[in-house]
Amino acid sequence: MDAADLEQDLVNVLFTEKQIQDRVGELARDIEVDYSGKDLLMVGILRGAVMVMADMARSFSRHVEMDWMAVSSYGSGTKSSGVVRILKDLDTDISGRHVVIVDEIIDTGLTLSWLTSNLGSRSPASVEICTLLRKPEALQMPIEVKYVGWDIPNEFVVGYGLDYREKYRNLRDIGTLAPHVYS
Repeated sequence: MDAADLEQDLVNVLFTEKQIQDRVGELARDIEVDYSGKDLLMVGILRGAVMVMADMARSFSRHVEMDWMAVSSYGSGTKSSGVVRILKDLDTDISGRHVVIVDEIIDTGLTLSWLTSNLGSRSPASVEICTLLRKPEALQMPIEVKYVGWDIPNEFVVGYGLDYREKYRNLRDIGTLAPHVYS
């Protein structure tokens, strides 16, 4: 689905499909260099990070092992609830492994701060974060993020895995959702 198909639902397009693909490829190359020769596990956060993880994995020139977690702090609204729940845990033992958590967006930082602590308690060699988008103005918890695609304003965005009530995930671009859609 293209942004033109949703013109009335979007205020503007922040990043086009091409810009996203280029940036995800750059992030993959950075990770690949940093973890050359190391036992790397990419942990995608369901459901939003599916697009990022799939495109990132295809950008690697080496084998990459992936696992998935589903955590929730949003419910069906547009703001984080601050309460984190694990809906699906890892299938892989991360002891001694280098772990890169892949998420599509960091909003308040509460979920990833909690998740980083949780995974850190499982004796990995390291835990780092890669996110396509980060909202610095919305951060409520300081969180170290090693790989960031873009910093964006504190607006509600959809597309490329980002949803509002399970819609807009398959939008190829990332855009700001019009307030009339969610108010």
